[in-house]
Amino acid sequence: MAYLQPALHDLDLCVRAPTAVASDHTGQLLGSRGHGVLHADVRVLSRAELVVEGTDLELIRAVRDGSSRSRFVSLARSLGDPGPDPTVRVERHRETTVDGVEERIHIVSTARTPVRTTVRLLLAADLVDMAEVKSGRDGDPVAFTATADGLTWGRDGLTATATGERARAIATGDGGRLEWQLDVPPRTTEVLTWRLVATDPAAVVGAPVSAVEWERPEVTADDRRLTALLDQALDDLATLRLVTTDQPDQPFLAAGAPWFFTLFGRDSLWAARLLLPLGTDLAGSTLRALAGRQGKTTDQRTAAAPGKIMHELRRNGFVEPNTGFSLPAVYYGTIDATPLWVCLLHDAWRWGMPAEDVEDLLPNAEAALGWLAGDADPDGDGFLEYVNETGAGLANQGWKDSGDSIRFRDGRLADPPIALCEVQGYAHEAAVKGAALLDAFGRSGADRWLGYADDMATRFRRRFWVADEHGPYPAIALDRDKRPVDALTSNIGHLVGSGMLNAEEIEAIAGRLVAPDMSSGFGLRTMSSEAGGYSPLSYHCGTVWPHDTVIVAQALSEAGQESAAAELVGGLLAAAPSFGYRLPELFGGDSVTDLPQPTPYPAACHPQAWAAAAAVGILRVLTGLRPDVPNRTVDIAPPAGSPVGALSVRGLRLGSGRLDLAVDAAGHPVSVRAPMGVTVIGRGRSGVDLPSRDVMGIASTRGADD
Repeated sequence: MAYLQPALHDLDLCVRAPTAVASDHTGQLLGSRGHGVLHADVRVLSRAELVVEGTDLELIRAVRDGSSRSRFVSLARSLGDPGPDPTVRVERHRETTVDGVEERIHIVSTARTPVRTTVRLLLAADLVDMAEVKSGRDGDPVAFTATADGLTWGRDGLTATATGERARAIATGDGGRLEWQLDVPPRTTEVLTWRLVATDPAAVVGAPVSAVEWERPEVTADDRRLTALLDQALDDLATLRLVTTDQPDQPFLAAGAPWFFTLFGRDSLWAARLLLPLGTDLAGSTLRALAGRQGKTTDQRTAAAPGKIMHELRRNGFVEPNTGFSLPAVYYGTIDATPLWVCLLHDAWRWGMPAEDVEDLLPNAEAALGWLAGDADPDGDGFLEYVNETGAGLANQGWKDSGDSIRFRDGRLADPPIALCEVQGYAHEAAVKGAALLDAFGRSGADRWLGYADDMATRFRRRFWVADEHGPYPAIALDRDKRPVDALTSNIGHLVGSGMLNAEEIEAIAGRLVAPDMSSGFGLRTMSSEAGGYSPLSYHCGTVWPHDTVIVAQALSEAGQESAAAELVGGLLAAAPSFGYRLPELFGGDSVTDLPQPTPYPAACHPQAWAAAAAVGILRVLTGLRPDVPNRTVDIAPPAGSPVGALSVRGLRLGSGRLDLAVDAAGHPVSVRAPMGVTVIGRGRSGVDLPSRDVMGIASTRGADD
């Protein structure tokens, strides 16, 4: 039998990490197709099917109420008064909790006579690991035990209970059910409640007990798509917070629901980095959570090495039953998390992370930098590269980590070891930013890393640049034989923020990225539509990933390519309504000229941390913020002709202070309030820094209250 990964795009996902409830859009959990209550890497409940005796339920409305609550309204047309108007409806109010799910079932009658019926909630569980569910496989049902209080089941220390107020609990051969006998008087509502609670002592992640680490800004814009997108994103991000059980005071963002409710190096780092305008607390705890697992020794099985930042943490590892793909419980198979860790530490410092917190992490930064010039470059050619030495882990170890993502322009796959273009940029950026940290805190080594960065830029310019009929661009990678892998991809956009390119090179890349083969009108494609490996529904070879688009847009904006940046984020705003303003992990790369709405990618996770954080990244592009709190300045350079019109933002954070600003529809800052002592710099369209009063006509250095 062939098993397929469940489609997620048409599922209702109700989330409160480390728990997610996946059902169809009628609210039913049917025991297959990825349905279930997933808690800390285990599906603790696979079926929760509501049956009302004497009728079929007909859905008329499903509503997502925030990120942790959903409501499903159905008609029970065979009950109640005869005639065309329905007089009995069933409302299922669901709330996901950190340890399970709670539901209130409303039987609403406007009938003239009493409604008599039996309501049953049919339950089953298989207690399979997340990898089994993701593969499309279902396990054998476990036995339930009925007690006076409800139903219980469990395995290997994990226990689950289902209780229903006034319900009769009945164990069956394939699970159990909660049952209510109802006699609903005319024109009344009967409310039934039930709850699932899971306890898993072996879980490696749990819910934080602390409050959310970031501030929620007040944002208004002429284009209400921006505020709707931000509202949903901030709700989603609050539900994705996790801690590891051995570091319960260091929250981070889980990568995404439902498959990635755990600590991921790359994903958690990028999400925290995109959220820096809202404060540095999450960045600090994410850095510390990963520093606590920084590699100390070399281990081929886990891909660990001294100084290396981990990729992924799981309860029992991750074994894909269909393919034999497997990862150990703690896995280090990532080529980019380590330089990204250094970059986040530096950027958090620039946004105002307390100096003592930065200084505490400098030994970890030095170890990470040492990995760049050591184990990350096994053949000594000066480039960071990877190869899957075990044959069971990730074949590709950049952010495009699917097995077919690194291709030549004609569609051929590249042979490893692979040196990715953007990873060389991350290494350059980490070296420069690491040097700045070392110098600022009076530690030695800055000159070494500045020299490393200069050498990297020279090597990269000589080896990676290629050209086609449209002009020059960097290849996505070098292959085993050091040949440029010449497909045109979004990876090159990440180079813009690395500091490794000159103005002419940045302009060439900007032009390529906003051309029709790369910019779909809904965001940036991962691969050019002219490439031989392109498909609009290929995971990494043609789809649009919101975080990828925003990372590139931010880099373009900071490099003075504001119009290109505005075009890319405008595409994401155009896509957002089609997804209910919850941007998924990725979506199809079809052009807006071919399809008026973006195509869902069936297996895309939602909510996804870096996709949600992309909404804050859009806000940063539209405001053009570049802070330097240690030097008491902030640069503001919004794009000309903002895609959202006039914009006002109150409550961004610079260190412990607050930043408020307003931008008119032409992209000119009209008011700014920065923390006391912080100088606001307005950058002219020529790229020349001008006194803020010349740009804004106001004294913008006046302090704002914290």
